[in-house]
Amino acid sequence: MAKPRRAPRRSPAPASPTPSPAPSSDSAATPTIKRRLAALIYESMLLFAIVFAAGFLFSTLTQQRHALQYRHALQAWLFFVLAIYFIWMWCKSGQTLAMKTWHIRLENRAGGTISLWQALLRYLLAWIWVLPALALDAVLGLQGWASLGVFSAGIVLYAATAWLDPQRQFPHDRLAQTRLVLRRPPPKTKR
Repeated sequence: MAKPRRAPRRSPAPASPTPSPAPSSDSAATPTIKRRLAALIYESMLLFAIVFAAGFLFSTLTQQRHALQYRHALQAWLFFVLAIYFIWMWCKSGQTLAMKTWHIRLENRAGGTISLWQALLRYLLAWIWVLPALALDAVLGLQGWASLGVFSAGIVLYAATAWLDPQRQFPHDRLAQTRLVLRRPPPKTKR
């Protein structure tokens, strides 16, 4: 008598991964100051390319013959170009390329994308990072390493103001009703 054939045992189908809920806006972690300064350094390298291209365009269109010709117009143009870059990136996704790399996202207090007016206000207020150092540099007539030292000290002192805030946000974020949060991408699933 032949034994009845049993159907081959199937292993249970793997359960489809359930997406983890997005962290609530209240529980989103604030990126460390070290991470934010690293993103700032990376951002400055990217901005070098933007400023170079915008400066070249300005110089070509105005047929600028030397660096001091139309100097104030060039500064205003670069201020405008940087405003367009930051405001567009912040309103579109809440992140610049450097912020994406370092998993930092800019959002409003409710956890959503910031408005155009918040982005504009944040851009203008963010100049607090450098204006005191530039003013001190101009008043003292510093040049070379001394100028760089004052500029660097100003950035470090401004970054330290985040420790005075309960949520570790910078003053320009507090005033613009925005905040920086740590947003790691979801883990990639194997197919």
